Amino acid sequence: MVAPNIADVVRWTGGWLFDRTVAGWEVTVLVADPGDIRPLRILGVTALDLEQFSAAPVRETWPQSVAVASAMYLSDSRVRDGVLDCLDRGRTEVTMWGEGLPVELDHRVGSVQHQVSLAGRAFKACAMRAAGLATEVVGPVEIFRTGGASRMYPGYGVDLVPAG
Repeated sequence: MVAPNIADVVRWTGGWLFDRTVAGWEVTVLVADPGDIRPLRILGVTALDLEQFSAAPVRETWPQSVAVASAMYLSDSRVRDGVLDCLDRGRTEVTMWGEGLPVELDHRVGSVQHQVSLAGRAFKACAMRAAGLATEVVGPVEIFRTGGASRMYPGYGVDLVPAG
């Protein structure tokens, strides 16, 4: 996952991330402005600094899933190139969230949602408090846009279902 800051991750994807970690996924978040990583630890997620990660040697492994804040796609050419590469290869689930999804991706990603578990909602609320965010309402659904392997191979991203 790539995001501008930890609060953005928790607000938009906290329930989904918690549910994936509980299901056995290894979730790593690359954050442009890491700050206090405690909210991500609450969700069971590893946080890394985007710049430090980008400067490290190229890895041979390819992720099964990539999630990106639309703000990062719009502001960082490395992230944009990576998303487009993943979509072109078609072997990686690409999920995006946030305001301002680029029009150029409209035909490559579809609207999906994740039904957040009760535990996911509780842990998301704790993580939101730790991130200094209001927690009056932690909804049962998180909305995303996804493409790549999840659209090419139905059932691939079974925790993300078509929205609507």
